[in-house]
Amino acid sequence: MVARTYTVAFEGVEARIVEVQCAVAPGMPAFQVVGLPDKAVSEARNRVRSALTAMAVALPSKRITVNLSPADLPKEGSHFDLPIALALLAAIEILPAEQVEGTVALGELSLDGRLVPVLGALPAAMAAAGEDKTLLCPRASGPEAAWVSATPVFAPASLGEAIRHFTGQAPLSPARPGEVTRNAGGRDLRDVKGQERAKRALEIAAAGRHHLLMVGTPGSGKSMLAARLPGILPPLGPAEALETSMIHSLAGLLDEGGISRTRPFREPHHTASMAAIVGGGRGAKPGEISLAHNGVLFLDEFPEFPRQVLETLRQPIETGEVVVARANAHIRYPCRFLLVAAANPCKCGYLTDPARACGKAPLCGEDYLGRISGPLMDRIDLRVEVPPVAYTDLDLPETGDASDTVAARVALARDRQAARFEGHEAARVNADAEGQLLEEVASPDPEGRDLLARVAERFGLSARGYHRILRVARTIADLDGSEGVRKPHVAEAVSFRLTALAGR
Repeated sequence: MVARTYTVAFEGVEARIVEVQCAVAPGMPAFQVVGLPDKAVSEARNRVRSALTAMAVALPSKRITVNLSPADLPKEGSHFDLPIALALLAAIEILPAEQVEGTVALGELSLDGRLVPVLGALPAAMAAAGEDKTLLCPRASGPEAAWVSATPVFAPASLGEAIRHFTGQAPLSPARPGEVTRNAGGRDLRDVKGQERAKRALEIAAAGRHHLLMVGTPGSGKSMLAARLPGILPPLGPAEALETSMIHSLAGLLDEGGISRTRPFREPHHTASMAAIVGGGRGAKPGEISLAHNGVLFLDEFPEFPRQVLETLRQPIETGEVVVARANAHIRYPCRFLLVAAANPCKCGYLTDPARACGKAPLCGEDYLGRISGPLMDRIDLRVEVPPVAYTDLDLPETGDASDTVAARVALARDRQAARFEGHEAARVNADAEGQLLEEVASPDPEGRDLLARVAERFGLSARGYHRILRVARTIADLDGSEGVRKPHVAEAVSFRLTALAGR
């Protein structure tokens, strides 16, 4: 007899359906798993055998063959344990074959039959819903998978509970979604003394998802400013939360099945490898740029990152996705992030302070910031200097608007963009607009266009730089509540684009 059930194999954030076939035939006793399994999948037969023995279920003295179809698709991970066990139990007529065949299952088995939570329950639930099948997963993974309301999700704690569910002895109730988590009490912009121009740049970056570079001496407040960016960003929408959570599910970052409405804030160290930033390693896992999807990627000590790592950011910044290419796989991950970079003006950090700068100034600044290539710098919309704050100013009263006030302005600007780009799948915010769409929504008035033309000619702007100024000007107009882009909006956008960074 041949019994079958279903599970998934992951290709990036996509979960591909895999048919698990089990045949029990006369012959020398054996238990074999075929269909391009990796080591963890091949070892499933030992875990399944031990779990069944712990439940006093004896395997027949026959040849057991499990095939994972399609056979040419690589199978990785321990989540194949549960579907292999279910197909085997259906083949030896302990479970009803019809019910098992209507199920997508994933879960790792311990030797005593308990089910261990696995990664990827949320994408697996999406795949099960697409096939109109039920999902069966470990109890700890149930709240995560239950966010996909289009399919029933059952989450037993052990293989024994799964058996009693299928046989009708103790049917399981559908799992309930985890909690929607929110960031309780963020950091306030008013904690940062002074730095009004940098705060303005932060607001514009948040409103239109424009990439930002801050350059300043050590201790001037660059990291403080970046850490307060999540507090002025609007919460994730339902579609964005699902997109982001699917990536975090594959990385095992969902806490107790809860989906967060707070935008991700990732801040990898400058010693991180290319695989850690872009994605890769064993199984081509998502990197920091994908974990920051729909959120913020903060790269402190920007020039200290390896040159090869920085250059890999160029294409994802433009396209909003990254392809992790390996000899046996090409995995595609989304990565629409807001890049916030911070850098010292030179190696010692005190290029602008004659009393503390090293003897190599100003060449040291040119060499240090020169580690950031021209093509990468061209993709950064906002550039701002963050001057040092005198210690005598630290006792002054707080200045500027609180994060809640700025967040309200950002939310209004985002609402205007959402209405503007309704029906355009490729554009959600101003930073996404390009081509004819950009000309339609960001065309400045005659005075603004004349100013931009003179700036482009005087400073030799690239086509990319020209268009990025238009996008930033459109965002400034949105913050101003203006329907059209006027000369003051263009002038402010130009001022952030052409800031004379120290040493560069």
